[in-house]
Amino acid sequence: MDQTDIDCINAYLAGDANALEPLVEKYKRPLYSFILKMTEGREDTDEIFQETWFRALKNVHKFKHKNFLNWLFRIAHNLVIDRARRNKRNVSMQSTAGGDSDDRTLEDRLPAPGISPAEEVGGTHLGTRIDAAVEMLSPEQKEVFLMRMYANTSFKEIAKIQKCSINTCLARMQYALTKLRSTLKEEYDELQEALS
Repeated sequence: MDQTDIDCINAYLAGDANALEPLVEKYKRPLYSFILKMTEGREDTDEIFQETWFRALKNVHKFKHKNFLNWLFRIAHNLVIDRARRNKRNVSMQSTAGGDSDDRTLEDRLPAPGISPAEEVGGTHLGTRIDAAVEMLSPEQKEVFLMRMYANTSFKEIAKIQKCSINTCLARMQYALTKLRSTLKEEYDELQEALS
């Protein structure tokens, strides 16, 4: 953790209520991006983001980690897991959505996988395709990939957050990369062709 982070935390603990504002500014984008990806863009992203900061402020006196952003990721990770457990419902894909005159099942209402023709014609960029490929990863693999890519979080720290061994964490990253390479092979080949 750099000295300015320590200075901000110490000033806050000494009574300066505004001392953490630089940390909020510094970490809001990677934290929000992480939560958004982990919640798959659900409407509760903002709520989890705010709750993460609330809990961080409430417990900053307990902070003993080397990396403040990793600590925020751990708080957010726990909130996402708690929210998923609370909201877990069993819904049959064969049931109708109800509320309107449409008799289609939930399965029929799901959008087709991949990029829609409108997006394809609109010229979606590689980032959109990468995001879609990341969404196809298992939750554990996606989380390892995002923490590693967005905050360069160490595998040791990710293993602590996910409460697994470092070997499991490394395997999850390897599986994620293998799946992404396979899914994005065509885009990679196009990029290589364009560069040569």
